[in-house]
Amino acid sequence: MEEMGKADTHTHTDYSGFNRLGPLRFPESVLSPEGQVDRARREGLSVLCVTDHNEVAGGFIAQKYAKQFDDIDVIVGDEVMTDQGEVIGLWLTEKPKKFLSPEETCDIIHEQGGLCIAPHPFSVHVDGMQEKIFELPLEGFETINGGHPDPYSNMFSKRIMDLYPGRWAEFSGSDAHSLYTAGYNWTEFPGNSEEDFRKAILHRKTLAKGVPAPVLGQVQWSMEVVWGGQKLMYKALRRKLEPVPDNALVEKILSNTDLKNATGIAMGFIYLFPLTSMLATLLSTAYLKNHAKKAMKHIDERIAKIQKLIAEIDARNGKAIAESAEEVKNDLEAGKIVLEQRL
Repeated sequence: MEEMGKADTHTHTDYSGFNRLGPLRFPESVLSPEGQVDRARREGLSVLCVTDHNEVAGGFIAQKYAKQFDDIDVIVGDEVMTDQGEVIGLWLTEKPKKFLSPEETCDIIHEQGGLCIAPHPFSVHVDGMQEKIFELPLEGFETINGGHPDPYSNMFSKRIMDLYPGRWAEFSGSDAHSLYTAGYNWTEFPGNSEEDFRKAILHRKTLAKGVPAPVLGQVQWSMEVVWGGQKLMYKALRRKLEPVPDNALVEKILSNTDLKNATGIAMGFIYLFPLTSMLATLLSTAYLKNHAKKAMKHIDERIAKIQKLIAEIDARNGKAIAESAEEVKNDLEAGKIVLEQRL
């Protein structure tokens, strides 16, 4: 039986910066790059992709740290925000600029020798590219995203993947910003090295495995980042927080006034109060179910529109290929005539 490796294709570290919820700002992750590597090894992963938001520094740190081990490879990636949603680049050498068009972003990734993946393409609550993915030169997209426990987002992605077998590689990424949301899902591939993994992507031999992390895990992650952010703000107040190159989270906290950091610490304690956390769990569950329920009503109609869109795209691409072939033929004929005249 062929050996199958396991890869987590979508993870975050404390180099992912911060996010905003209304007037509040909070860290995306407080897990170090080294911590992600240690976690991946404990779970028996053979490949780890570090894909921080709009940053590759954490990936390079994780890759350097992992070189001392012979049981895991780390791929440097980036979950890049385009002007129409997010795209993941893997095997990067430098970070792409954010807020470019998806087409420009994919070109930049491919020029580095990287591969392009669409994360959570049909998400009901974060920045997925939706139908835009069909117009892009993607190697694949996620059919399981660990941060989507709702009944729609991953299911619909899998439905589309199954309608077009072999067209894209399928991925299952934890989207883990925390240890609480890791280990529930992964991507399987023939082999056990990053070279094997890349080959499996290009030959469409990957398999999406596992299930999303539960809502409770997402809430535990939110509590972890609030507590971690509080500790960083407290260090800043004591003038003990040192700058870290390319770390947007530390940079932001150091740029805050003492009053803002003190307020952030106080607000954090309110969120960490057990009743508040329980309320967050209930509200999150209700929010996801409500949005998924609305999306479920239009599944058949949406699939029909997508099939029509892909047929139109394939027709355009086929015409472009035919025109290109005709141009080559004409160029060859012209060259043949010139050569005969010279002879």
